Amino acid sequence: MDYLPIFLNIKNKPVLVVGGGNVAKRKIKLLNEAGAYIKIVANQLCIELSAMHKKNQLEWIATTYQSQQLEKVFLVIVATNSSELNHSIYQDATSRHLIVNVVDEPENCSFIFPAIIDRSPVIIAISSSGTAPVLSQLIREKIEAVLPANLGQIAKIAGDWRNKVKTRFCRLSERRNFWNKAFNGLFASQVTKGQFNEAKLTLDQQLNNANISSGEIILVGAGPGNSGLLTLRALQVMQTADVLLYDYLVSKEILDLSRRDADRICVGKRANNHSTTQEEINSLLVQLAKQGKRVVRLKGGDPFIFGRGGEELQAAAQAGIPFQVVPGVTTALGAAAYTGIPLTHRDYANSVLFITGHLRSDNSITDWSNLTQSDKTLVIYMGSIQAARISSQLIMNGLDPKTPIAVISRGTCQDQKVLIGILKELETLIQHIPTPILLIIGNVVKLHHQLSWYKHNKNE
Repeated sequence: MDYLPIFLNIKNKPVLVVGGGNVAKRKIKLLNEAGAYIKIVANQLCIELSAMHKKNQLEWIATTYQSQQLEKVFLVIVATNSSELNHSIYQDATSRHLIVNVVDEPENCSFIFPAIIDRSPVIIAISSSGTAPVLSQLIREKIEAVLPANLGQIAKIAGDWRNKVKTRFCRLSERRNFWNKAFNGLFASQVTKGQFNEAKLTLDQQLNNANISSGEIILVGAGPGNSGLLTLRALQVMQTADVLLYDYLVSKEILDLSRRDADRICVGKRANNHSTTQEEINSLLVQLAKQGKRVVRLKGGDPFIFGRGGEELQAAAQAGIPFQVVPGVTTALGAAAYTGIPLTHRDYANSVLFITGHLRSDNSITDWSNLTQSDKTLVIYMGSIQAARISSQLIMNGLDPKTPIAVISRGTCQDQKVLIGILKELETLIQHIPTPILLIIGNVVKLHHQLSWYKHNKNE
């Protein structure tokens, strides 16, 4: 280990900064946020530092450096253009046993600034020991992306309860178990939603009765299949789930991003083969949540677009179980984007209509005449089984048999396949492409060959 990672309390402590340009400004901004008493030595100050000086946020003590300025300071930061001066200040500081940082000169540093994720009071620091600062920044961005914005608020509330928990539980293992449940359960969810009073009440209830476990149901849209289209919020939730109930349409690469020790239960339904009925799914969600578990219901696409998400939440509401929803990229939007078919375009279509291909026996899917306007894009989910009927009904109600169509299999995934044809060919095209599929019908399909960009299948 090249450096010892530590966090310094520099509130009201004197820190000497030599240099008044933009580089010094970046360091001074951090010092100011940490509450340091900043002394600066510089020939002149940049605009921002000059403004801070006028607001008494720093003390401009001199225009030239003198070694006696190091007396009674806590640490030293150097940001000048003179390598000779930088090295001289480093030697002066180290001879006085002060820690010093010369910006961008690791050989003249006794400490370095890490890349910082600030969720105060939670602070995360990443360092490459000065070898690759840009890499540290990239790592910081990746970690920061998956951390809840209210993480600091969670820590602050937990700090207020710390002594209460110590008093209630004598053993360290009991306290750790309490906080594990809190940080991975309803309390954390309520803070994330800004329900601070409810979150504090939940902690009180769990503290007064350790046997009470507050479960919840979280409905999560997994997107169309490509893990890169999973939302950050969905990823955060999946990594705190106790139980994961998922559909067949959720890809393995997305499932592998979930919490590793979570129970995984497949409750998928396929056409003409409903291995798990909707009533059974609703019942299982409620049953698991009542056991105090955080249940994530993971659904392909968006849970409120032909996903029966509303029905599942109705069951949760009727059972009095807390719930929340994390929307996802619906399959229509994802597949259209990954096939280069804009669903609306001012030269081709001024509106788009999403429908399901699961027709009722009387063909009353909707008003068929409303689907046959040439300036409208029609997107049909789950249309493979009823393809012949869909095609005949559209043509019978006035849609041109030569209307362009796209038949998309596993849109956005690496094995995505797209067949382009015309409406009267729909039944034939369906036979040459694997399910699940999405149908796009309308003049916007003409743009596929010009705008298609995502091609993994060598046969496309």
